Parts: sequence; structure tokens; C-alpha cells
Amino acid sequence: MLTPAEFRSLHRPGAPMLLPNAWDLASARWFAARGHRAIGTTSLGVAVGAGKPDGAGGIAAESFALTVEAARHGIALSVDLEAGFSDDPDEVGRFAAELAAIGCVGVNIEDSTADGELADVELAAAKVAAIAAAAPALYVNARTDGYWLAGDGRLDEDEPADRFDEAVTRAGRYLAAGASGVFVPGVLDPKTISALVSAIEAPLNVLVQPELPLARLAELGVARVSTGSLLFRIALGSATAAVEALLAGRDTTSPPVGARPAVPSYAEVAALPLATP
Repeated sequence: MLTPAEFRSLHRPGAPMLLPNAWDLASARWFAARGHRAIGTTSLGVAVGAGKPDGAGGIAAESFALTVEAARHGIALSVDLEAGFSDDPDEVGRFAAELAAIGCVGVNIEDSTADGELADVELAAAKVAAIAAAAPALYVNARTDGYWLAGDGRLDEDEPADRFDEAVTRAGRYLAAGASGVFVPGVLDPKTISALVSAIEAPLNVLVQPELPLARLAELGVARVSTGSLLFRIALGSATAAVEALLAGRDTTSPPVGARPAVPSYAEVAALPLATP
């Protein structure tokens, strides 16, 4: 199984690692069998599979269990911790140490709240510091969410320059606290990505970009490209299309040339009804 040091070495600016994000053991095993040396997790997929809301800090047990099972199959995971599953930095550090002891190679921790706001930067940095101290071998991917929240329409009053400055300032604070790399999710244009690469003194992680192939992201200096919830949502969309084809009496194994199943949005999947108390 990949070691944390080997995982760290895969973060090469200009030669980005594509990290597929799994939502359960089956998807993690499938991606690993296709040659991916490390697999990320998607909190949306894990949360939906558990019947819980995404980003609410309620999937620590499920994330831990997935890490255990993945390790049993020799699969190296970088685990999405959302905002750490706690606002107590010591608890966040202890949980990360438990993951590292199982064989986890990295963690992703974000700086937004369940209410869709940027968290206090000092609290977010304290969580990063606690992880780095408790599990120094782990690759700590510190995610800053200003662009992501803006894409959801929740920071509409912020100008792009403000978002850039906020992202760079927060990235610097998290790196000083012990982060290994920085993740800036959202739909970003090439100019912004290039500027972030230049301003952030650590490997930059971005999401798969709709209009930018991996080769272009490499040219821009990106070190890691994550699929986020995309593969999970594609799977749901493909399953829906197959069921609809069966109902219509069509061949599900040979779709019309050029036809693509509709991919549900993050918002659609996140809005699935939850169990009543």
C-alpha cells in the first residue's frame, strides 16, 4: 500500500496527480483496480450513502469505517474530514492520528461551516496545526472555500480580487500551521489558477475544471486535481438513465451515439430527503 511519504511525492506542480474520490468501499476498490495508487473520499457520497447531510460533521464514523475497510484491501485513502467533525482542535488531531494509524495517507480539511460561511481563520488554522502535530506523516490538504461558496451564490457581494486575497491569506495561515498543500475548490479560470499557483508556496489542488483538461492544468502549475463529488453524481445519473432506458424498452448497453446521461448537480443530490427523527 502507498505510504504517506510516497503520497506526498505524487504532488508535483506541473505534473498533477488525478485523485478520484470514492464514496464507498466498492468504488474505492474499483478505482484502485484501475491503477490509481491513492483514492480520495467525497463527503457528499459518504453522507448520502449514510442518509446524512453533507458538511454537517456527522460522518466521522462512516469515514473511519471506510478507511478501515480500504486499508484491509491495501487501498491508500486521503480522507475528507469536512471541517474536522469537531470544533475542538484536539479532537480533530486525535481523529486524524487514528486514521493515520490505520493506514490513511492524507486528510482534507475545509474552512467553511455548515451554514455556508467561511469559518474563523484562527480556528481553522488551529485544526490544521492539531492534525500536523498529532499525525505528522499525513499529507494535510487545507481547503479554503471562498471561491466555492461564491460559486454557490453565497458570497455574491465579494469582488473576485477580494476572494483571491482571502484565499491567499488563508492559505498562508494554514501552511504556517503545518498544512502540506492547499485546495481551492470552485470553477476557476486559467488566470486565477496561475495566480494562485504563484502566490501560494505549496502544491495547489483544484477540482476537475469543466473547460480545462488535465494537460492545461499541468501547464498552469497545478499539483493535484480532485474529482470531488463528480464521479458519485455521474454514477447516480448513469443509473437513472439505465433505469429509464429499461422502462422505455431500449438497450442499456448501447446508448445512442453522442448521448450522455444527465449528471445531477451537487445541490440536487445534497437535497435528497433525510430520515425523519
